[in-house]
Amino acid sequence: MSVERTLREVADRQAIAEVLHAYCRALDLMDLDAVATVFTADCMVSYGPEARLRSRGAAAVARALQRLWRWSRTSHHLSNIQIAFKSAREARAISYVLAWHERPDGSTATLWGQYQDTLKRTPAGWRIARRKQLMNGNDEGFTVNIHRLQRRKPPPGWTPPVIDGPTRPRRASRVRKTNPI
Repeated sequence: MSVERTLREVADRQAIAEVLHAYCRALDLMDLDAVATVFTADCMVSYGPEARLRSRGAAAVARALQRLWRWSRTSHHLSNIQIAFKSAREARAISYVLAWHERPDGSTATLWGQYQDTLKRTPAGWRIARRKQLMNGNDEGFTVNIHRLQRRKPPPGWTPPVIDGPTRPRRASRVRKTNPI
């Protein structure tokens, strides 16, 4: 790979990561106009299997995400970004998200998941053309029907190791009393 091509790929990777991070920041600020700018005009987004969790077009994504106004605060943390280039104009990215949400009553809901994105190079820079969100896990407060991540099944004949023993109650720690001098 030439130095020029390597530098271009490094710059593209950084630009893609910035688009993914910009989505999280805009969402936490509820700046829905900014959210729309990270998507292509004709994007397809699917957060879950229900019609209300799917959108076509950047403006429709921003309108659909108005549902997040029900939260008083959110915090979306993105990591483990993996990018593969299909061509100079298209890339695929998988990134992990930890999304914390707080309701007006103070109760919270947390989701651990992935964004699986196809990005296109546009005159304005890299933009998300397709997004599917998958959920790896959630706490009891998060009840939205997000697509579930499907893990591979264990191989035939595999048996789990015995490493998870019965839960034992913790003993109260003993506090050693000393006489201060």
